[in-house]
Amino acid sequence: MVTMHGTTNLLRLLPFALLLSGCGEAARGRPVTVGAEAPAYAAETLDGERASLAGLRGRPVLLNVWATWCHPCRQEIPALEQLHRTYGPRGLHVVGVSIDQGDQEQGIREFMQEFGASYPVWLDPDSEITAAYSTLGVPNTFLIGPDGTVLWKHVGPVLADDPELRRLIEQSLPAAS
Repeated sequence: MVTMHGTTNLLRLLPFALLLSGCGEAARGRPVTVGAEAPAYAAETLDGERASLAGLRGRPVLLNVWATWCHPCRQEIPALEQLHRTYGPRGLHVVGVSIDQGDQEQGIREFMQEFGASYPVWLDPDSEITAAYSTLGVPNTFLIGPDGTVLWKHVGPVLADDPELRRLIEQSLPAAS
C-alpha cells in the first residue's frame, strides 16, 4: 500500500526517473550500438578540407570525439597517437573529432602539437557528431570496420594497450600480403 507521503515522494522523483530511462535521449535518436551500421558523418578537417566516413569506407576507422577543455581527452591523446603510429601504416584511420565551439582552429592546432599528435582532426563546433552518435560528454570513441559496422565503442579515455580494442583493430585490418 502506498501512502499519501509515498505518492508525493514518487511524484517528485518521476522527472528524474524519466530522464534516466532515456526520455532525455529522445531528441538525439537511438544510441549507436556495436554491430549496427555507423551513422553517416562528415565534417571539415583542420586543414580546411571536407572529409566523411563514407570517404574512408573500405578501411577501419577509430573515431574519437573530444575537446581541448576535456581533461580525460588530454590523457588519451598519447594513446591515440600510439595507435595511429602502430596501425596507421597497416590501414587504420585514427580521426579525432573536436567539438570545441567557435573559431578554435589555432587553439586545436597548438593543442595537437603540444601533445605530439599527428592524426587528422575534423572540426565540429556545432556538435553534429553528438547528435548523430548519441554521445553524452567526451571522450567517446568508436571503432568502425571497413564495411561501416561499429565494432567497438568506449566512453572515457582510450588506452593504447586495451586488449579488446587491439584485437578488433587487428581483425579489421587488411590481411598482410
